[in-house]
Amino acid sequence: MKRYIFLFISFLYMFSTVASGQARWNQVYQSYIDQYKDMAIEGMLKYGVPASITLAQGLLESGAGRGRLVLLGNNHFGIKCHGWAGRTITHDDDAKGECFRAYDSALESFEDHCKFLRDRPRYNSLFSLDRTDYRGWAYGLKRAGYATNPVYAQSLINLIELYKLYEYDKATRYDRFMAHHSGENTVVRDIDKGRISPAQIVGAHPINRYNDNYYIVVRQGDSFKSLSKELEISARKLAKYNERDKHDRLIPGEYIWLKKKKKKAPKEYKNRPYYVSKSESLYDIAQRYGIRLKSLVKKNEKLAERGLRIGDEVILY
Repeated sequence: MKRYIFLFISFLYMFSTVASGQARWNQVYQSYIDQYKDMAIEGMLKYGVPASITLAQGLLESGAGRGRLVLLGNNHFGIKCHGWAGRTITHDDDAKGECFRAYDSALESFEDHCKFLRDRPRYNSLFSLDRTDYRGWAYGLKRAGYATNPVYAQSLINLIELYKLYEYDKATRYDRFMAHHSGENTVVRDIDKGRISPAQIVGAHPINRYNDNYYIVVRQGDSFKSLSKELEISARKLAKYNERDKHDRLIPGEYIWLKKKKKKAPKEYKNRPYYVSKSESLYDIAQRYGIRLKSLVKKNEKLAERGLRIGDEVILY
């Protein structure tokens, strides 16, 4: 509960600095952008809502993914029920206990946000603007009544310019894997009197990109089975991609790759070996760099035969 209060206070501070025009770059906001930019670009290309506007609204409305509506219902944009037939949650806003939409994933929330703007007549004029006109969109949203905050438009603009979100409005493609697998993909149904459990606060695993692949970092309690449900990749495939058995115990801090690993490290390691500095195996190194163990062993046959020692040079490329 203390953690939730801290997050709420942090959200109020961050929102107030953005609204006052004194916004400063912070890692919390940047991490949110990195995690959801592909969802925003997908929505822009499908429905015409500028990615910069979607991301800025998500940052403001959700407190960079830390607001109660996200934690309990994956609602990133503060959209109220308005005839919604799906799952709902209550939240104090303009009035006490108002009805808000709840989603099964962040992706569902991002897509509904675009549809919400596209399908309502009061936002029609926005779609006659160029998608790079983020200022026109920001002021148009305020005039159409999206939010009651008098500085809402300027707050969006401040975020867009501070984090250069306008660059995403020029995008013609996006990473579909990131768009469909990054975010809160767990359905929160076991709410105990409105309390937020630690697992709900942590959320889904951030997906990282490296060596033309994707990986997550294992947390306490993770298993191939639990990760398969979150990532929508079978436990058998996840284990196979990582050269493991699906029943193996996972250790917090290790990497789990989400696609078949490459035969070598990125090109910058062509003439740059890895120096062993601690007790580790070739498998540990293979996992760190996203390399197939069989390929790494082939490049380092003598080391594989006797085992690694501190100071050994391991060829990665």
